[in-house]
Amino acid sequence: MHKIPAMTVTRDFLAGLPKAELHVHHVGSASPRIVAELAARHPNSAVPADAAALAEYFVFTDFARFIEIYLSVVDLVTTPEDVRLLTYEVAREMAGQNIRYSELTVTPYSSVKRGMAAEAFCEAIEDARTAAEKEFGVVLRWIFDIPGESGLPAAAETLRIATEVRPDGLVGFGLGGPEIGVPRPQFAPYFDAARAAGLRSVPHAGESTGPETIWDALRVLKAERIGHGTSALQDPALVDYLGEHRIPLEVSPTSNLATRVVASYDEHPLRGMVEAGLVVTINSDDPPMFGTDLVNEYAVAADLLNLDNQGAADLARTAVQVSFADDTTKTKLIAEIDEYVAKA
Repeated sequence: MHKIPAMTVTRDFLAGLPKAELHVHHVGSASPRIVAELAARHPNSAVPADAAALAEYFVFTDFARFIEIYLSVVDLVTTPEDVRLLTYEVAREMAGQNIRYSELTVTPYSSVKRGMAAEAFCEAIEDARTAAEKEFGVVLRWIFDIPGESGLPAAAETLRIATEVRPDGLVGFGLGGPEIGVPRPQFAPYFDAARAAGLRSVPHAGESTGPETIWDALRVLKAERIGHGTSALQDPALVDYLGEHRIPLEVSPTSNLATRVVASYDEHPLRGMVEAGLVVTINSDDPPMFGTDLVNEYAVAADLLNLDNQGAADLARTAVQVSFADDTTKTKLIAEIDEYVAKA
């Protein structure tokens, strides 16, 4: 875990707090144990098969290096059984942090282009989803994202899978991968079709690029939430727009440090976002790769924002409220948060 200063709420309180997570990647959530197990099956991979060596492997000099390492882990997930195991184990670890609901960003194209049938991929994640809810009490939903570096063929195939195969847990359509050199407007027809099919628009934007990428996500892709939005404060007009329209930002502080998007926690824009009245949620992005988890990200946020128990609970409530969960799930989870705080 990255070291952070003392905070006003305890880690025990944050660990027990019922939480929702809206920005966390499927393969990027693979624990060192699972990654090492998968690497052992692929001896020619650059990914270490020793769990202890993974910590050194998961050190990033810049965002491009992060993408390179991330894709090397993607290469380890080659069968539906791998997909099911990964998904189920991610849910198990979420349950250990009292994450009660999560919208997991999934990239089916990465598996399909490696030879896996889309139907088998979706069946594997759905099987894990239903088992996780029954056995761990974790409600999983999917956001299918386009890997931007793979261009329009990836967009077309992701849309096809999302609309023609469409697993029951699918709620959103996203865009991930590198932002530099991957302009958002080219993906507009695919987002238009996804929204017409009832999916919600949740692209990454403004993580490693400036505010114009966020504007493109809003104006062209009709984003309902922004993945990261780290550069938003650089444009006062954008801040006004995000505030007026209550567009949530999915903030992942440790991720931004690990990929060198920001230099330190003290320089992270989270405090400025909140002071500007923006809606923010706290997320872990690719937690094992960044040496973090959602409890730690709440601890970072609690320190940066000087939160007490109620303030931390408010962050948890916001994530539930701006999620794409149905009203019954939202009501139940907010009641759990309220009950937890009352007993703390």
